[in-house]
Parts: sequence; C-alpha cells; structure tokens
Amino acid sequence: MPDLPTPQDAAEAALFSECWDAVLSYADLCTAGSAAATQLATEAFTHGIHEARSVMARTKNTGRRTPRLPRIPLLLNSVRTTVAAWEAHGQGHRLDPDLRLWLNSEKAARYTGPPLHRPIALRGLRDLQEPDAALLWLVEVEALPLPAVARRLGLDPVAAAEELGQVRALFRDRCHRNHLDTPMDANCRSYARLLDAVTRSPGAETPEDLSQHLSRCVECAEAAACLRLHGGGLPAALAGGVIGWGGLAYLERRRRAAEAGLAGGRTDAAVDTGIAQAKEAAPRVGRTGLLVAAVIVSGLALTVSLMPFGAGNDGGGAVARGDSADRQPVAESGVSSPPATTRVEGSLVSPEPADPSADAGSKPDPEPQGTASASARTPSSTPGSKSSTKPAGSTKSPASCEVKYHLVDEWTDGFQATVTVTSAVALDSWQIAWTFDDGQRVTQMWDGTVSQNGSHVTATAADYNRSVAAGGSFAVGFLGTWHDTNAAPDAFTLNGGRCTTAH
Repeated sequence: MPDLPTPQDAAEAALFSECWDAVLSYADLCTAGSAAATQLATEAFTHGIHEARSVMARTKNTGRRTPRLPRIPLLLNSVRTTVAAWEAHGQGHRLDPDLRLWLNSEKAARYTGPPLHRPIALRGLRDLQEPDAALLWLVEVEALPLPAVARRLGLDPVAAAEELGQVRALFRDRCHRNHLDTPMDANCRSYARLLDAVTRSPGAETPEDLSQHLSRCVECAEAAACLRLHGGGLPAALAGGVIGWGGLAYLERRRRAAEAGLAGGRTDAAVDTGIAQAKEAAPRVGRTGLLVAAVIVSGLALTVSLMPFGAGNDGGGAVARGDSADRQPVAESGVSSPPATTRVEGSLVSPEPADPSADAGSKPDPEPQGTASASARTPSSTPGSKSSTKPAGSTKSPASCEVKYHLVDEWTDGFQATVTVTSAVALDSWQIAWTFDDGQRVTQMWDGTVSQNGSHVTATAADYNRSVAAGGSFAVGFLGTWHDTNAAPDAFTLNGGRCTTAH
C-alpha cells in the first residue's frame, strides 16, 4: 500500500486534510471492511493527487487552461478508477457486492466511454472555471455553510450568496449546452427545447408527455435534474452524476457530517482546490485562542452530557467513518463519559417482554434511567406479596429508545431515507428493525448492514459505530424502491425492545 504524498506547502497540507475526509468517507461506502476502506482511500488519494499535480504542471508550461474537476470530486473520481482496477485485478471480493454489479454494467461504462455520452453533471462541472466549480461543489454536495466556503475561496462573504446564484446559472447553462451536444435520437431531440423551458421556471408544470418521456429516458432525466435549479434537487444531481455509484449515500454522509461540524477540514483555509495555492493562508489561532476554545468545548461537552433523553439532535450520534479523529463532535457517543447506569456483562439491560401475561413477580423492573447502579433497583414485587398480578398495562416497561424516520428524497420508483435512533441506555452493539406496510424494499444501506424478510427490515451495527452512550444517537441511511404508496414504516425495535416514534 503506497504512502500518502507529502504536501508541497502549507496550503496543500490544508487541502489534504479536508480532501482525505471526503475520500475515506466514499471509500468506506465502496468496501466491505475498514482495512479495505483505508487501503482504497490511500491508493485513490495518492493517484488523484499525482494526477492533479500533473495537470497543474501542464497548465503552467503551456499557459492553456485544462478543464478538470475541483480537488474533492477529482479525488472521488480517483476512487472510482481505483475500485475498477481492484475489480480487474482480482481484488473485487473486497468491494461492496452492489458496487461490483455496477462496475460490470453499462452505467459504469458511461464514465469511461466517449466524452459526449458521459453524465451531464460531470461534463457541466468540468466545464466551469475551477473556482466556480469548487464553490458549487462545497456548498451543494459537501453541505458546508456558505460563509465558511467564502473564507476558504477568498470570496467576499457579503457577495458570496449572489456569486453562488450566478455559478448555479452558469452550471445550468453548461449542462444545457452539453445536453444539446449529446448524440440523441429524434424523440429526445424533439423534447430538448420543451425541457429547457419547463425547467427554467419554478412554477412551470411538466406536460404529461414530457413526464412520461423522462420516466423512460435516463439521459433526459439526468439533464432535467441538472437544469432544474429550484426544488432542492441540485445536490443529488451533482453527486449522482459526478461520483456515480453511491453518490446519494455519499451526499447523505456529508450532510450529516457537516451538521455535526466534522466535514471539510479547516474552516479558516483561504484556498480550496489548488486554485490559489500561492495565496497566503489565513493566520492560525494563537495559544490563547486555543485555550479559550478548549474551555468552550469542555463546557459544551458538560452541557450535552447533562441533557435529558430525547434532547439530542437528529442524527448527531452517527458520524461517517471518513471523518478525521482530530475533529470528533463534542458529545460523540464513542468518546463521551461512561454513563451512570451499570451494564451487565457489557450489554444493555433488555426491556421486559411485551407480553402482559408474563410473571411480574419473577423478575425486577428494568433499571430506571439515572440510577447509580444495578444493585439499587427496587423489585416490582416480592415473593409472598399479596398479589403477583399487576393491573392491566402496568407490566409493560417504558420504551428504551426513540426513533425518527426522515424521508430525504423520493422519485418515481425509489426513495432515500434515514432512521435515527436515540437510546436511553448505553449500548455495546445494536440492531434495529422495522416493518414496511407498502411492500418497500431496501436496496442499499450505509452505516449498517441490512437484511430484509418480506416487509420486515433489520439493520445491524457496523464495526465502527457499535458503541452508543446512554442518551446518545446513531443513524442508518438507505435507498429503497416503492410502488403505489410509500408510507413511513412502523413497529420499530432496538435489540428486540420496542421504540417510540418521534413525529
């Protein structure tokens, strides 16, 4: 396995930090284990950096602009190139099985075939000036706050929003021209102008015949997603078109990492993708600033650790493995203080069976949250008591977890969703389950391993997110298919115990 390349200067060192997070996050989606993910990320990162340096050297020598992607999407494309090499040279068993199917399909061939047949989003982003492409990617796909992106790219924060709007319009223009340049049959050509007109106006309705055409033609549907800047579909169009397999899963990971304050490396870097590597980086925080930051972080950690169950934000406890260790969240489940409750043999105390006919006098109630130890629990009844039968409903213990189901996106026959679970007790491992009532099928999952039997879905913890602190949260994201209706699932359980559903 090759060593990572050495940064040539301080600016490139800052770039390496933020780019490595993204590469490792995507490599983790592509592989079947953490060791394989690290090796894949290292090989792809090394290859991508050498390629970027080679292009920059040619540009300096010839004085001609060479169209290329900004640094992060360029490195993600390098991951795709590397997994194709693994598959071709007998290392395919280390890759995700669905990715292997994709690599041997026509979908993957589009990324290496004739340029005019490649995805519209990939061609449109490559045709932008690199500073514009970097601005669009960091905001739309990496989900970074616009002020932070403006600081990195050396933009005026006040004018950044206006500039972003102009870049979106430029991207749409490039995609429109690329769509017209794409070899297409007469039927697609007849809809090209109508598609352009419909996607320009936020309030325009799509005619029925065009809607049916888009449901059958992949290329025209991709073009529509890139041309329609309103409606919030641009991030998915960019991620799916530029990255390819796993683009939507990567998008969700980066969104959650950005919400947790983990994505993108330093927020004070004045450069992004090699576009201004000669510019002096912003001053680093001094020793006094670091001490003040440490005090603030300690206070936040104490505050979060004292928050009652249910106060965690959505998805805060599930952090993508691609995020670097030196920027962990304040109250990440894997590093927070041990909870006050005592676990038996390293596992959580299972809730009572839901069957009300169970003998209430033969076992104590589960330990209430916040008790000092398991030995301090008070039995619900004792041998010799006047009655060992409780009133109806009183034997059912309160739920030890809360679930939030979030439908991220939905299209004609598919959808993307996230299930976030907050556990009242500490976990050494977890398994969540739910039931779909409308025949939905899960086709791909990240941050967990999925199995499905009919309408019953089970998600098991990955190696890197098994541990959850009391009151902590974790999440899984997935893609699925649906027909007719796509209602939210129900009957959520955590390690066999029932969960309440947040609305």
